[in-house]
Amino acid sequence: MNNTRTRIRRTAIAVAAAAFLPFSLAACSDSGGDAGAAPAAGSAQDQAAGSPAAADGAVTADGPFGPACAGVPKQGAGSFEGMAKDPVATAASNNPALSTLVAAVKKAGLVDTLNNAKDITVFAPTNDAFAKIPKADLDKVLADKAALTKILTYHVVGQKLTPRQLESGTFETLQKSELTTDGLGEEYKVNGTSNVVCGEVETANATVYIVDTVLMPK
Repeated sequence: MNNTRTRIRRTAIAVAAAAFLPFSLAACSDSGGDAGAAPAAGSAQDQAAGSPAAADGAVTADGPFGPACAGVPKQGAGSFEGMAKDPVATAASNNPALSTLVAAVKKAGLVDTLNNAKDITVFAPTNDAFAKIPKADLDKVLADKAALTKILTYHVVGQKLTPRQLESGTFETLQKSELTTDGLGEEYKVNGTSNVVCGEVETANATVYIVDTVLMPK
């Protein structure tokens, strides 16, 4: 009789254990799921926190580009901010790298013409660009107002050009002949020979692309 009761009791315990076990496993599973969900939630939070930076990194800001831009003054009238406030001839006069161009513009009597123009693009040769021309030839051009005017107005297009337009374009200049541009990203050439070394510099009335070679009309 005692043996029978013992067997019944053991059977009951086994049944109870079997019934309880699935609930225990389910509870453990739920607990583990919560633990696993926490990193997932944290990951989503991390992504949310990081998304502005990622978005910022993906946006390419408009503005000056090119190796020579590093030489532009950081502050004052000759800085990018300062040049944006002045018409193009005045703005160029405040940039030390364009002093030869400014002197040529003054000799040709084009200061007012450039400053009063609306929405133009100027391909501005640096001092080093003018230095590539033999001194005797440069002096001869600077002394000839008609020839100088022809060359300088060849550097001006009567519309504002974006870098995308420069990728493959042909544009009429104020001199009435055409120049061509090609390139991509931050590397552009004018007439296949002159490199844009600092591009998309804004002035009050013009977009300026600083170039490393003087352009000559055909």
